[in-house]
Amino acid sequence: MRDTVVPEMARPVDLARRTGRLKRVEYERLIEAGYFLPSDKVELIDGLLVAREPQRSPHATGIMLGNEALRAAFGAGWVVRVQLPIALDEDSEPEPDLVVVRGTVRDFTRSHPDAVALIVEVADSSLRFNRTDKASLYARARVSDYWIVNLTDRVVEVHRDPRPAPAAAYGWHYGSIRPARPGDTVTPLALPESSVRVADLLP
Repeated sequence: MRDTVVPEMARPVDLARRTGRLKRVEYERLIEAGYFLPSDKVELIDGLLVAREPQRSPHATGIMLGNEALRAAFGAGWVVRVQLPIALDEDSEPEPDLVVVRGTVRDFTRSHPDAVALIVEVADSSLRFNRTDKASLYARARVSDYWIVNLTDRVVEVHRDPRPAPAAAYGWHYGSIRPARPGDTVTPLALPESSVRVADLLP
């Protein structure tokens, strides 16, 4: 990050002193003002800037495989976004590994999507974070279909049925978590006539 004067708003240090957190609109204004460098790999999670997981080769390959598999499964009328922001809520602008949204690429020229059909995270070292913090965050936003491509155990963990859970990181969790193995297929909730082979998602 660089020392940039941000017009018409407090600088991050002042915001942190005042509230300890950033709103998504404040975060986006910092981006527009050039406060972040391309090397600053962060995402906004519940008002806090969180460093993104460095990509090892299996992780990068998993993202590329997932992109191919989801594009084939969803087809026309859907967009698969790769590590791009979503407007999840007022305090969060995460950049999941893969997100499927209805529409076309040009629909999101002016703003990031705020409604998603499916979120997929590819995980090895970040597995615990994706199972706990990210899962709770997505459940709180009522994301109905969340998959974790678990590279460690070579399964796809299918998270569904978001519901309140006071003990969870952000007060919500998924009531249904099912592991799908390499010989299985997974059917997206948004497209019940289609399916994705788990083997196609694993490096």
